[in-house]
Amino acid sequence: MSLQPSNNSLQQRNKSHIRLHNLGFPRIGARRELKFAQEAFWKGEKSEAELLATAASLREQNWQRQAGLDLVPVGDFSLYDQVLDLSFTLGNLPARVQGLDGSELDQYFRVARGRSANDSGCNCVHAGEMTKWFDTNYHYIVPEFSADTRFSLNPDRLLAQIEEAQAQGHNAKPVLVGPVTYLLLGKAKDATDSLSLLAQLLPVYAELLKRLAEKGIEWVQIDEPALVTELAPQWQDAFRTAYAALAGSGVKLLLTTYFGQLGENLELACSLPVAGLHLDAINAREEVETTIEKLGTDKVLSLGVVNGRNIWKTDLSVLLDWLEPVAQQLGERLWIAPSCSLLHVPVDLDSEQKLDAEIRSWLAFAEQKLAELRVIHSALNHGRESVAAELAENLAALNSRRTSPRVHNPRVQKAVAAIDASLGERQSAYPQRAALQRDKLNLPLYPTTTIGSFPQTQEIRKARLAYRKGELDAVEYETRMKQEIEFAVQQQEALGLDVLVHGEAERNDMVEYFGEQLDGYAFSQFGWVQSYGSRCVKPPILFGDISRPKAMTVAWSQYAQSLTEKKMKGMLTGPVTILNWSFVRDDQPRSVSCYQLALAIREEVQDLEAAGIDIIQIDEAALREGLPLRRRQWAEYLNWAVESFRITANGVADSTQIHTHMCYSEFNDIIEAIAHMDADVITIETSRSDMELLDVFDEFHYPNEIGPGVYDIHSPNIPSVEQMVKLMRLAAQRIPAERLWVNPDCGLKTRQWSEVIPALKNMVESAKVLRADKAAAA
Repeated sequence: MSLQPSNNSLQQRNKSHIRLHNLGFPRIGARRELKFAQEAFWKGEKSEAELLATAASLREQNWQRQAGLDLVPVGDFSLYDQVLDLSFTLGNLPARVQGLDGSELDQYFRVARGRSANDSGCNCVHAGEMTKWFDTNYHYIVPEFSADTRFSLNPDRLLAQIEEAQAQGHNAKPVLVGPVTYLLLGKAKDATDSLSLLAQLLPVYAELLKRLAEKGIEWVQIDEPALVTELAPQWQDAFRTAYAALAGSGVKLLLTTYFGQLGENLELACSLPVAGLHLDAINAREEVETTIEKLGTDKVLSLGVVNGRNIWKTDLSVLLDWLEPVAQQLGERLWIAPSCSLLHVPVDLDSEQKLDAEIRSWLAFAEQKLAELRVIHSALNHGRESVAAELAENLAALNSRRTSPRVHNPRVQKAVAAIDASLGERQSAYPQRAALQRDKLNLPLYPTTTIGSFPQTQEIRKARLAYRKGELDAVEYETRMKQEIEFAVQQQEALGLDVLVHGEAERNDMVEYFGEQLDGYAFSQFGWVQSYGSRCVKPPILFGDISRPKAMTVAWSQYAQSLTEKKMKGMLTGPVTILNWSFVRDDQPRSVSCYQLALAIREEVQDLEAAGIDIIQIDEAALREGLPLRRRQWAEYLNWAVESFRITANGVADSTQIHTHMCYSEFNDIIEAIAHMDADVITIETSRSDMELLDVFDEFHYPNEIGPGVYDIHSPNIPSVEQMVKLMRLAAQRIPAERLWVNPDCGLKTRQWSEVIPALKNMVESAKVLRADKAAAA
């Protein structure tokens, strides 16, 4: 098949209409309006009606921003998480919330975070397990299944949003997570095979599609990103069964895939009885030609031609060079869209008036990505001359970036080229290091610590804002932050924690804080992206070669250590996490940027050690997140990711103890790579999953020390001593007590001191119980 344009391509384009649509839009609002409304509701400061009114206003704004698209997504908006929304639509609620007092919204937030607005002061329910959405930093609430699972349709939320959109004049395209992906992402709480639930799930989906047809819906976007992963034969068969059952439902289904290539599932996806297929043409462009051949002549092919996960401008002229012959061949059967939902990028670049003008000209947020698509859409339907000015402006911005001297640093490139294996090696193996560290640190059995951050109070936030506005000078700001550090140290000593942290009062974010002090980074003012629920992050923009001009954390750690006789952990974010939680430059391999970060953070590690900090934690919360979705690509990623961590961590003496932390990721399948990181101590999330993540240690002998988190910091609930002791006893069945630490499952930044102090008090008490257990057993 040839995709070369013919001389009459423009004439043919003018005879057809290529459709433009979107897969999803950021839900948080340009100024995080949803976050503030959620948190006010949880505190009892806003009513349910007020929260829902804010949500309705944001939906209206979002649809208005997408006005002019041929199809506008509906159902992509959520008050917490779209997968949790679907669980409620399907009537799949955990038994522990059924029958509780309150509204459906109260039940919703109980599953999401263990508590709703009316539950303050009680230890309400166990929150649903939370993990990463494929290879993104977005967290979803894991569906729960059991032998008692029954599905029943509850479509009111979605139907109401469709009515809103239609009343505002939009051609609504409802968005659903597909049935196979939903089952694949869920977890059985007993021996139930999730796939065995498909037969009872499909009639509920069919009924939902019927209800959508009754609302006048023509197209439904049904997301099945599981198709870009490696599927066992029974799961491939599940797709055939599911879509045969949903055929003839009264609506047209756009089977939507993203985040990767279809690979061995390409023929399967093309053969399913749906009206159209969406392919991520950023990650799977080489599959487009084969997809056209396999798809047949009666189906729409939607191509995701603008990157929905990064913020760099698209090279529109180069894209058109590739896309025009595809449009010539497919005509009206071609649709264009972003590669995935725009949930993963900020809302509007026009808000960024303080961002460096040159760097700003290189970027595109959600609004600008839709503008890029409108330019492509016009060019395909009416010829490039209809958007000549826009194409010229785009080219000028791209040339500015390519030739900017701010992007490339020969000194940094030379340092990366000089990396050899010796940079990643500790002087001695773990057993020898552990003996030296025990003698130096003199810690008790089951040592207690926290993950690093303490509550970012209103006072801290106000001081930081005043400092940024110039209303507070550097000396006064530093004084206030030192007061906060002193308070955190006093609280930890009063609680009886064994290894202390300074609390990170001076840090706005665990990635942004470091990026602000590294050359090669830029920062937005309003570039917020949802991570989970009301938690938003503002990823720094990695635009050039990275270097560390000066020490970033040493003075704060030294000050904190001066306040106590106990050991103070130095707190750093690791290179892989800084990389994966940044908007990363797309003009060189990610591995090269990661090595640059590793060399910069290595300098900080060595400076902390020289300043007398004997324990240094290098967080790699996002290691698992960057893992490719197909196993055959894992080794390449893990090789450079683990090596980057080792380069960062291993330039210290054997007696210096290196910690790392990972949270909310399924990492049992990469445990060997984690062990190869060779951190002296690793802390992980296990509280929400009831230590399920430790099952891997039944088969794998993890050689170093480990702190399985016993306090779920993403819930306001305060765990009891008994709960934490129970979890640690489960851990001690797999890991010798001599190698176990007691700690929360993540940092405490998002919590309040009124929650943190009693929870940590219980945690310290649980360690005492465990030590007494051990003494009695001896």
